[in-house]
Amino acid sequence: MRAIVESSLRVPAVFGIVLLVASGCISGTPPSVSPAAPAATPTATPRPTDDPVPTPPSTDVSPPAASASPRQSEELPRDKFTNPTVIDNEWFALTPGTQLVWDGAIDVDDERLDHRVITTVTDLTKVIDGVRTVVVYEQDFTPIDERAEAELSFFAQDDDGTVWLIGEYPEEYENGKLVDAPTWLSGIKGSVAGIAMMADPQVGQASYSQGWAPAVGFTDRARVFEVGSKTCVRKGCYDDVLIMDEFNPDEPDAHQLKYYARGVGVVRVGFAGALEDTREVLGLVKISHLDASALAKVRAAAIKLEKHANQVSKDVYALTSAIEPAP
Repeated sequence: MRAIVESSLRVPAVFGIVLLVASGCISGTPPSVSPAAPAATPTATPRPTDDPVPTPPSTDVSPPAASASPRQSEELPRDKFTNPTVIDNEWFALTPGTQLVWDGAIDVDDERLDHRVITTVTDLTKVIDGVRTVVVYEQDFTPIDERAEAELSFFAQDDDGTVWLIGEYPEEYENGKLVDAPTWLSGIKGSVAGIAMMADPQVGQASYSQGWAPAVGFTDRARVFEVGSKTCVRKGCYDDVLIMDEFNPDEPDAHQLKYYARGVGVVRVGFAGALEDTREVLGLVKISHLDASALAKVRAAAIKLEKHANQVSKDVYALTSAIEPAP
């Protein structure tokens, strides 16, 4: 989840997404992904089922028409980050010590495997591209007893309430061995920060870039698919749910749907289009607020991962300042 569940349609070893404040089979017409010519508003909007499992809707998933043509990447408002590490967006709040757990399933090499993602908001910060960010630590287990990915992702909130994704360092594993680390950080090698969540998401807004990092193939976009929906997962049932459609313009028949509950964050993840290769589903199962001891362990794990990042990604990550405690 490009994290949280931060979020991406690139599927590394098995999973590539950041889920926070976080995929299923959807039948019917997949959404159009052409930014220049978005699909018309569907005659019937999809309604998630009330099943306590992360199964996405089975009706038409064409997104509503956007009001304007989007630009390729967003412009990071560096002069509008007065207090960037206070992230209290009602759809995507990142409070240090908050840990979310999602369970689901995914197809890997024609085998259906259990899948778990654990995301923790640390009490660490890192300055990237002139902006101090909140460090989020995420682990992906597929199957749930074998780690497939560990990731550091970096978020900041501007003065208008929009949450920005400033960069990511993901380590992807196969059979316990590191196979890739497609790192991107805003301001380095042509990468540009993107929007993780708008301050006031509404149906009809143009799609926006979640980050622009062509060097690692990350050019994902998002747009509001539906507001005021309802969904149920194992953690519980939620009303007034915001559904976001995330997609990569280079993959016109692949869409990820994220369900955001107000004041909680991502509670469910599904997909639309031809994603038969993964058929990934996730649903929120647990929310914790870590005590000092548990948070210290996550903090140590994040710092350890950064040390490895400096060795693995010498041309990107190693060029930035070190993670440090929140000021």
